[in-house]
Amino acid sequence: MRTILITGLGGAGRTTTAAATALAAARDGARTLLVTEDAAIAAPLADAPGLTVRRTDGAGAFRERAAGFQQRLGGLFDLLGAEPLDPEEFTEPPGADSFALLHALRTADGYDVVVADLPPLPHALSLLALPEQLRRYLARLLPPERQAARALRPMLAQLAGVPMPAQWLYETAARWDAELAAVQAVLGSAATTVRLVAEPGPAAAERIPAALTGLALFGHRLDGVVANRMLPDGSDDPFLADLADSRRRHLKTLRAAPDADGVPVHELPHLGGEPLGPDGLARLALPALAPAGHPRPGPAGDPWTVEDRLADEGLLLWRLPLPCADRDGLDLVRRGDELVVDAAGFRRIVPLPSALRRCTVAGAALRDGALQVRFTPDPALWPR
Repeated sequence: MRTILITGLGGAGRTTTAAATALAAARDGARTLLVTEDAAIAAPLADAPGLTVRRTDGAGAFRERAAGFQQRLGGLFDLLGAEPLDPEEFTEPPGADSFALLHALRTADGYDVVVADLPPLPHALSLLALPEQLRRYLARLLPPERQAARALRPMLAQLAGVPMPAQWLYETAARWDAELAAVQAVLGSAATTVRLVAEPGPAAAERIPAALTGLALFGHRLDGVVANRMLPDGSDDPFLADLADSRRRHLKTLRAAPDADGVPVHELPHLGGEPLGPDGLARLALPALAPAGHPRPGPAGDPWTVEDRLADEGLLLWRLPLPCADRDGLDLVRRGDELVVDAAGFRRIVPLPSALRRCTVAGAALRDGALQVRFTPDPALWPR
């Protein structure tokens, strides 16, 4: 199954591009699913052949899960003499739509192509990083190896002086971890890629490089850039002629971005209005930027590589490509067996490989668009 995650700057036409991409895949004969929260784009495509549109409902999904969680707490409510909330009393918190979208990706079975209409940048990258971050929190707060046998729990509670976490809490954490792991598997699959949508201009020139850095930091692969609302050249109107020239100049900047080298860039024309429905989207003439099942070659998942230079230089080199990164926006902190990396406003906490855990950080450098961290063996920990 091919999964295409579409995002871009706010107002650049992400949802329209996602719909056009899904429609093009369906017309090519692929069983296609479009995941979006936009009712305006979903309704006109409801009857398109070969295309299923799933509109995410963050509020409904939250109420369903909150009601189920409350039901598991039934005994606690009785103990406290409290009345459970009615289903209609639940109001979704900020971010509920994000969880609904991730759930839709996890349950998207039986399709050849899944196109996801993501939130705008930079929120989309935060959303894609969420499963990894939440799994780390669960592992830290409720590590499975610390579950005690039921018979020992009362005794351990007396020794510790505090109540031991209930078994259902560990069971709930295990279910959440399994679901997050399934989402993470989809996002890290070799068949999952990201497609950026931009309206060439000063805002895109400023913010797209940071997005490329963030994508690389989290190991996501870029398979295409869509330059939206391009204007024809040669207009007699001076304003339109200047605007068209400006977009051409900024499009060259997008093409020259380090991580965009070799990535297909497709130009979509400005139609003078919002293209709605199959006919309107077909006017964009958006082809498949990469054949289904053949995403752009490159690493999937974890992009970090370790180079053994022990024989020549006495060190190990951990390397991560970070296109468009600059030294001012880059920070590293070694925290036990993890490395905290901040780049372009994004943060990823990366577990160190076992060999590097027995080393000390000797330095780091940003060279040729890649972060290079040097490790030297710790004599007290390194096997002799």
